[in-house]
Amino acid sequence: MDLLIDVLVDSVKDTAQLIPFLLVTYLAMEALEHASENRMQQMISRAGAAGPLVGAVLGAVPQCGFSAMAATLFSGRVITLGTLIAVILSTSDEMVPVLIAHHAPMTQLLAIVGAKAAVGLVAGIIIDLAVRALGRSGDGQFHIHELCERENCHCDDDEDEDAGHDDDGHHHHHHHGHGFTGILRSALHHTVQVTAFIFVLGFIFGLVIELVGHENLVAVLGAHPVRATFLSALVGLIPNCGASVAIADLFMEGVLASGPMMSGLLASGGVGLLVLFRTNADLKQNLAITGIVYVVSVLVGLFVASFGIIF
Repeated sequence: MDLLIDVLVDSVKDTAQLIPFLLVTYLAMEALEHASENRMQQMISRAGAAGPLVGAVLGAVPQCGFSAMAATLFSGRVITLGTLIAVILSTSDEMVPVLIAHHAPMTQLLAIVGAKAAVGLVAGIIIDLAVRALGRSGDGQFHIHELCERENCHCDDDEDEDAGHDDDGHHHHHHHGHGFTGILRSALHHTVQVTAFIFVLGFIFGLVIELVGHENLVAVLGAHPVRATFLSALVGLIPNCGASVAIADLFMEGVLASGPMMSGLLASGGVGLLVLFRTNADLKQNLAITGIVYVVSVLVGLFVASFGIIF
């Protein structure tokens, strides 16, 4: 019982120290996302062959919903498969606020974000080239109407005040509450959500450390870097911010090495894959995309581990 109380108290203290950093970070992220949402969507939908480059760069920008946006655009065949993969692999998800809250050096943060963007760019270009070489690039037409029919969003209903089209006929939804109140509410929501994840993970992690011992735990994961890399990427596929929170937390605690950390964070594409399964009718294609993300993440993680690259 004393052990549980001690770990609980330590977890509360550690988590409380992170809250101000998380809140400030999310306020900045929400303001950025609300200010640039429409421009980001237009940029990526008009990128054409440069889609993977635009997707990798925009995916690396700290924000909360770009991977979901990319999945929806892909389902409507507005962007290419390579662009979608680039966005998912480069998406920061909850990694940035967690690393900032843990006082990670800016050089370390930029190195991780840059590595994810670079992997997304290279993977996206290769995938688009392969798709075109195999003649699987589609008919070159948007399929937004089919997407709307599947989602029953009544795109053609003029009386639906939440729906509209831009000058190119691209379907979009107007978001409400984009003022400071909406930004603050969203930032608070994310802060509370991630704080809860960090607390729970910190409590569990604290118990494991006390029962196993920090040195023993690090030694076990260090002795099986390949296994840790495969497992970390699998955890990263979980469409929940808890995945990237856990991976970033374990990395900052020194439990995960750079290889497993990179494989996990590459696979942590936010809710992008979840939205893809919801909006894209081709189940086999969705499973293949998930497999591509996992394989690329593992291969990069193994590469980082094999060459002793340290972030």
